[in-house]
Amino acid sequence: MEYTVRHLLKEGDRVTGCVAYTRVDGDFHAFSAKSVILATGGITRCWSVCSGSWEYTGDGHALALWAGAELRDMEFVQFHPTGMVWPPSVRGILVTEGVRGEGGRLTNSEGDRFMFNYVPEMFAGDHAETIEESDQWVEEVVSGKLATVRRPPELLTRDVVAKAINSEVKAGRGSPHGGAFLDISHRGEEAILKKLPSMHHQFKELAGVDISKEPMEVGPTAHYVMGGVRVNAETQESNVPGLFACGEVASGLHGANRLGGNSLSDLITFGKRAGEHAAKRAEDLAQPGIEDTQVQSAIEIMLAPLNREGGENPGLIYDEMRDMMQAKVGIIRTKEEMTEAMADLLAFNKRQEACFPGSSRKYNSGWHQALDLKNMVDVSTAATLAALTREESRGGHTRDDFPGEIEAWGKILNIIYMEDGEIKIRQEDVEPMREDLSEAITEVKTMIAERAAEQAGGGN
Repeated sequence: MEYTVRHLLKEGDRVTGCVAYTRVDGDFHAFSAKSVILATGGITRCWSVCSGSWEYTGDGHALALWAGAELRDMEFVQFHPTGMVWPPSVRGILVTEGVRGEGGRLTNSEGDRFMFNYVPEMFAGDHAETIEESDQWVEEVVSGKLATVRRPPELLTRDVVAKAINSEVKAGRGSPHGGAFLDISHRGEEAILKKLPSMHHQFKELAGVDISKEPMEVGPTAHYVMGGVRVNAETQESNVPGLFACGEVASGLHGANRLGGNSLSDLITFGKRAGEHAAKRAEDLAQPGIEDTQVQSAIEIMLAPLNREGGENPGLIYDEMRDMMQAKVGIIRTKEEMTEAMADLLAFNKRQEACFPGSSRKYNSGWHQALDLKNMVDVSTAATLAALTREESRGGHTRDDFPGEIEAWGKILNIIYMEDGEIKIRQEDVEPMREDLSEAITEVKTMIAERAAEQAGGGN
């Protein structure tokens, strides 16, 4: 039986359980808990082009916010550079980075490998300057050798590649359906079926494209939010006693831009910490009681959409809100568009308060969607407010009106919180990095710079 949690129970400041409903028959259930761990994933369903599944509507972020927890870094949303763009039914489904790692080439409508034109100065020494150097790197790596040259620019960080594709499309050099071409066919069918079988199957079944013979069309897709519940790094407990968070719903590990593969390390390391510390906290606590008034209040809120005499279809609101976020709080952001988005979200909030999904609790996906709308409005507001406030470009947050990083902003965190039902923001200083970690990072950067210098002067 699948449950969806809609409300966290509290006794004073501490969390003591939750209220949920079953998605099949709509029954309500209350749970007493000494500790509660949020492991609900991300918020990317708030954008119309996304790689996340239907559950990624920000449930955990919203539950924490409503319970008094703070969120941080909500402006930093990672758009993965390669999602499917055609047909519309599969738009946003992820195309693994492995395609580019195996030698996939990004080209525009004119056949140019445009990524050579988008290498940021800070990465210039790490990436190939010619097609010949790129191809040599691929040949060495796929044959199991240690690379003696620099990697292709297609393997730049996700934000750089996503923005490059976006720029090519805006310049009129995009693929027919608004993306770029990703070609791996030069590797041959045997190698592709061996190393990328799932991608071959995905495109053959969903798009009618044989990637061993023709290029894929790909484009940026909302993929991961670096922001989330503010937690203690050692325990994963939020500022609300008894409420823990781990994985994508938590924040603090990835900064402004997560590197590929790091979410798995995040889950293994901090999921373990959350579980251990939640259990340790519960050891000395008596089982909390369930306050009926809180439960009944939560049930009334959940039933509200079903008790209306009529109203707008929640699915229409859902689609329009996601389209708005894609258009106004997407990869490239401006003050004007995000100010409009804040006003739009107020209007969407009023619309969700009056929507009508029908009156049945059984097998009613419209009702589930009506409830999700409140999560999405509040989480979208948090992300937009934080993005509007940060007047610079950094990692997964790009301002067209504030290009480039600003040193002062690099020392500031945006903290989102709720007060008297209103979502607010304040700034706090970034906590200084531990000296041993700082030294380790400096050592690695020095090593990378020395190796890049050797490769650049090695007569490639």
